Amino acid sequence: MTTTILSSADLDGHLLLPDDPGYDHARRVWNAMVDRRPELIVRCASVGDVRVAVRAARELGLEVGVRCGGHSVLGLSAPDRGMMIDLTPLAAVRVDPERRRAWVQGGALLGALDLAAQEHGLATTAGNVSHTGVGGLTLGGGMGWLARQHGLACDNVVSFEMVTADGDLVHASADQNPELYWGLRGGGGNFGIVTEFEFTLHPVGTRALSVEADFPAEGAAGVLTAWRDLNAAAPRQATFAATLIDGIVTVGFVWVGDPEAGRRLARELRSLGRPVEERIAELSYVELQRRDDTVEGHAVRRYWKGHYFRELPDAAFDSLLEHDPSVAASLQAYGGAIADVPDEDTAFSHRDTAFEYVAATRWTDPAEDAERIERARTSAARLAPFASGAYVNVLTDEGAAGIRAAYPPAKLARLTALKDRWDPGNVFHLNQNIPPTP
Repeated sequence: MTTTILSSADLDGHLLLPDDPGYDHARRVWNAMVDRRPELIVRCASVGDVRVAVRAARELGLEVGVRCGGHSVLGLSAPDRGMMIDLTPLAAVRVDPERRRAWVQGGALLGALDLAAQEHGLATTAGNVSHTGVGGLTLGGGMGWLARQHGLACDNVVSFEMVTADGDLVHASADQNPELYWGLRGGGGNFGIVTEFEFTLHPVGTRALSVEADFPAEGAAGVLTAWRDLNAAAPRQATFAATLIDGIVTVGFVWVGDPEAGRRLARELRSLGRPVEERIAELSYVELQRRDDTVEGHAVRRYWKGHYFRELPDAAFDSLLEHDPSVAASLQAYGGAIADVPDEDTAFSHRDTAFEYVAATRWTDPAEDAERIERARTSAARLAPFASGAYVNVLTDEGAAGIRAAYPPAKLARLTALKDRWDPGNVFHLNQNIPPTP
């Protein structure tokens, strides 16, 4: 495609066409199942580039995908024959340790925020994987190891800078466009392209502790129920987590703070029984944030399904233990500061969630796509009777049903009204979409 509407001369960054060097690298996303070819990739190096790109896409009639970390399972940032607005060059992080604030550009990854803040012993809730994009995580809510102490990532945003569907630049905070501020904290990328986040930082120190114990899945229902009961009284510094894969149940917690206090809780975990293996590791907070990074990069095919659980009855663990052994099941505890925020204060919903569950699978052979996806779906379906909602950042191909699971009717109506106000033409629809009123 050639265009007189947009060229590299119009940008501080670069315009990539399909035959240009770097095009194939730029279009790759985290899920190797996704192999789409945008007509144009605009690598934005400034807010002005984002504004120019949005206006050009509309004039050219191109579908818009917005790329930061590229972690969507559906690869929504890579539109076939559309325009990818690539924010990855727009990735600066600035920290003011005295004010305990961080200003993070829309293309930054979580690891960059962690590193900049940890230089001062500070942090904010920022997921569990360092190569995740700040933007996608935060706009959907943003769970992480600090959430039980300091709230979700979206709870720590003081203000947003956003490019609208018309290419205008607006700001949202408690005092400026407050309804948009409400919607951006959990409503996803439905309303515009956020080019900067201002976060509150917290003095968390630099140390963490990981405690894990492995048990054979056969007969592990009692271990899981006891682990659940320990979680109910756990301090906020602890985030309990459990996994099930290949016949092994791993239970434990992550502790952010003084490791010695975490070790005292670890002794309580030994009441669950005699594990086949136990791991207690002291690590830095930055190491904690990197430990689940994917070494395979963008070479693996992926799929997942998830649920929220308000409670986990014993019967739910019976269903969990019937999981397909090739599908990894994970549970992560909520509560604490997450639940302190009144549910109506943000678009993010289900603050009474006790645990988040994800059934995830990854593979390399394209011939296995249908079988692997079906295994994950079947495993998650076994837990569906116990579900109380869904996390929008874990939705995949559920469509409108997934949106209804993520947001109760009153919130969905309020989000639709925001969509009508800021993006009535649904320019930003390659997301977990909240369509405007027909």
